[in-house]
Amino acid sequence: MRNIFRIRRSALLLACCAGAVSPNAAWAQAPEGGDAETITVTGRRISQSSEAIGEDKISNVVAVTREALLSAPSGISGLKMLEQLPGFNVQTDGALGLYEFGNSVQTRAFNLDQIGFVVDGIPTGRSDAFGGSPVFRYVDNENLGVVEAAVGAGDVSLPSYSTLGPVVQYNSIAPQEEMGLFVSQSFGDFDMKRTFIRASTGRIGPFKAYVSRTKLDSDLWRGPGSVDREHWEAQVHADLGGDSWARFKFVSNDFFDYDSPTITRAQYQCSARNALGQCGRDFAYIENVPNTTPGFAPTAPGVYYSNAAYTAVYNLAINVRKDKLYGATVHAGIADGVWAESTIYWEDKDGYGVSPDSYSNSLGRYTPQSQAGLPVVAPKGVQYGLSGVGGDRYGITGKLHWEAGNNALEAGIWAETDKYHRTQARYNTMDGAPDGQPNLDELVYLRRDYRSKRDTLQLFLKDTIKLADERLILDIGFKGLMMDYVQRGYRDFDDYYRVVGGIGVPGWGPQANTAHYRDMFLPMAGLLYKLDERTQVFASYAENMALPKGMDDIYSVTRPGSAAVVPQPAPERSKNMELGIRTNQGQLYASLAAFYTKFANRIQSITTFLEGGGSATETFYQNVGRVRAYGVEFAGTYKPAFLDGLAYGNINVTYNNAKFKDDILASTVIPIAGKFLPDSAKWIVSGGVTVEPASWLVANISGKYTSRRWSTFTNAPGSSIPGFTVFSAYADIGDGFSFGPVKSIKARINVDNIFDKDTLSYISSSVTGDGSFRPLSPRTFQFTISGEI
Repeated sequence: MRNIFRIRRSALLLACCAGAVSPNAAWAQAPEGGDAETITVTGRRISQSSEAIGEDKISNVVAVTREALLSAPSGISGLKMLEQLPGFNVQTDGALGLYEFGNSVQTRAFNLDQIGFVVDGIPTGRSDAFGGSPVFRYVDNENLGVVEAAVGAGDVSLPSYSTLGPVVQYNSIAPQEEMGLFVSQSFGDFDMKRTFIRASTGRIGPFKAYVSRTKLDSDLWRGPGSVDREHWEAQVHADLGGDSWARFKFVSNDFFDYDSPTITRAQYQCSARNALGQCGRDFAYIENVPNTTPGFAPTAPGVYYSNAAYTAVYNLAINVRKDKLYGATVHAGIADGVWAESTIYWEDKDGYGVSPDSYSNSLGRYTPQSQAGLPVVAPKGVQYGLSGVGGDRYGITGKLHWEAGNNALEAGIWAETDKYHRTQARYNTMDGAPDGQPNLDELVYLRRDYRSKRDTLQLFLKDTIKLADERLILDIGFKGLMMDYVQRGYRDFDDYYRVVGGIGVPGWGPQANTAHYRDMFLPMAGLLYKLDERTQVFASYAENMALPKGMDDIYSVTRPGSAAVVPQPAPERSKNMELGIRTNQGQLYASLAAFYTKFANRIQSITTFLEGGGSATETFYQNVGRVRAYGVEFAGTYKPAFLDGLAYGNINVTYNNAKFKDDILASTVIPIAGKFLPDSAKWIVSGGVTVEPASWLVANISGKYTSRRWSTFTNAPGSSIPGFTVFSAYADIGDGFSFGPVKSIKARINVDNIFDKDTLSYISSSVTGDGSFRPLSPRTFQFTISGEI
């Protein structure tokens, strides 16, 4: 069914590059008797509607709207949705981006851990895959209305302790007015099968609701293993009379997948291979191999699976996550121009990861732990490494909005507690075999068992002032942020055992460490001026403070030869400035924003040699100084009138110059001042052409160029990966076809990486030397058919 969006001539149609704007015809005047200032845009892939975002924003805001989401590959992750937006450098593992440890996002001076994410008013917390709440666990593209991204400076009213500026909001569709059933079935390469079903009750008195279920099964694109995802969402909407309403939300995500390895440059270039001779983008974990295969012979007498080569098997590299999110929002219309809104939420997190460990390494840990009196047993071969993750997160947000004359005032509060429990140990498998069942009664060694808690309180106050007959809009506000962190338990090996005189003795025992951060004045100011009915200019300034990313990892470090806890790191801070212009000029719709960002106290893992320790190293985390970034972001769509809506194109260009300002002061000075941030592309250019020759067909081809990126802080020679361009396409067939009781039947074909580009894409950076990588997935096809009852 064709979407119709109406916008006023004075509004901006800001084009983002989730896909080309797809009007069937030129801009049309409203019908006789209607609003003469209304413009109607029709199309199947609309990249922006003024009702959702863009109009009167004081900062650079871009979006992926519903029609664009429904043209994307079925099951695409919540992060991969962002890859075509200007300002975002998104690299994922696979065409759908479902592998949690294979996602990276860079925008301006920031990476994934420094971006805030909000789902229907609920903050998702930190994005790390272990104890965090990555947003892709809580969304399905069929249930989303819009994904809105503030690239550089999110509103002070948005709840997040992670953001240093960027905030992405995922807003779900409301339940529909009529009872119905929507079904979508997808098939794709690597034996991918995905079924999506949404049942809607329609309106029943003041209530309307839906419940949906997604089941996705796929093989890994690289190596053995599979991905299995079962995802449930439910929403109930209740009209409470007048402007008041309530919404109840539930999400359940049950996820199981096998790991695939990051690879070295040598493995990609085939100067190193795995045991099966694989290299390049085919380098992968391997199936279980008997020790008759060369390179798998026992290395310890009498221990059949003692060869370390068995740690490359796939079946001991898995991830399991079972997460649930509950939320309730009440919006109360108090008076004309006065309303209050509050959301309460609870997230239950549970899961574990498995990784293999070699016989020799396990023996080296078992022996001193046994000498120290810990209840461990000797390893038998390849070990089953179990890392448990779990906890819960709960909070409340509240906001009061009131309008008085030219002022719209908002004040609010957000409070949250996030609890996390991490365990890490190694166990025998039956007979020590890599394909043997885990024997959890035979503990080989212990590593970690700690609990952490984050308590967050955020307050904000904002005033939006409209002047000069509403041509001038001022936003002035601030937020205050208080964050407390505590960790208790066994941080790492030294808390369990130490080696003194070559003998294992009891370790330091469980320890406790805390951190406290306060800043009650983080200002934001913005200005928007309407030059005429078609063009707006905007400017903004915002300051942010964030809890240092990776606090669990920072505080789970044990210092050599001491029970001392790690000193509290400084909070990460940023200052973001923007200046831009938006315009709607008939056949051309465009936005241009210039930005300057200053970022201090970046956290980084550092590995150095211990003084006097020979080849022994110590890994710790520290603040590594300042970063600055500047650049421009352009988004534009061109719809030539002479083609009468048959074809139209869009282009997005990002120039981002992000560099370190200080050297790293470790045991030796590491010179990084003036170097580019790792994984930060200076140029990102994306665009596409859409053709719509008939009401029942729309097709698009798009490409994205990502320039050279460095894998190290030092930008060492040979540590970069070259720029590359990848193309994708889709074709939607159907415009309300019906067959018996089934209506709105549509088919869609998606092709990712059309020309089968073979290159490195994802970077896991390091300070010096070279990083590790993930190759771009090969050409992938997907077919989807959907219909409604």
